[in-house]
Amino acid sequence: MSEQGQQPVDAPEHPRSPAGSSWREWWEWAAAIAIALVLAYLIRLFVFEIFVVDGESMEPTLHNGERLVVDKIIYHFKKPNYGDVVIFRYPSDPRQDFVKRVIGLPGDRIEIRNGVVYRNGQVLQEPYIAEAPKASFGPAVVPPDHVFVMGDNRNHSKDSRDPSVGMVPFANLIGRADVIFWPFSRFQIQPFP
Repeated sequence: MSEQGQQPVDAPEHPRSPAGSSWREWWEWAAAIAIALVLAYLIRLFVFEIFVVDGESMEPTLHNGERLVVDKIIYHFKKPNYGDVVIFRYPSDPRQDFVKRVIGLPGDRIEIRNGVVYRNGQVLQEPYIAEAPKASFGPAVVPPDHVFVMGDNRNHSKDSRDPSVGMVPFANLIGRADVIFWPFSRFQIQPFP
């Protein structure tokens, strides 16, 4: 008989044992959960992380207890920009993380006098600050591969003006705050004012 004339024959079904089926299903669930946990860990480690604002140094932009989504990969592909709100490891104690705004980039000359911040001799327009800084600073030049950061609450911020923080090395930058997601009433996507 030719191949065209043959009828397909169904293979006889092998009865599945209930124990084998439940074991296979359990194993598939365990593998899926393990993969999800590993992916979540890798995403948290290398891509995004949730940070909680602790303190008043960034008011009125960020408030104590707010939750931020931080992009941890961005500074592997580009340099920080003026105005970026960054999370960084505190140089004097790398176990602590700080959140501040980038004011100066490598080569910039920063000075504060009479309540005004100057970058390269130009007055900064800073609508986001709580109040003008009371103390003078500088002038100081930002070294290569460093940023000068300040809190938006200028008179209640431990930032690059403080010798224990100083100019922050690029290597200490954890990432850029991209989203305020908690509380929901304050939800906002970067750029922050």
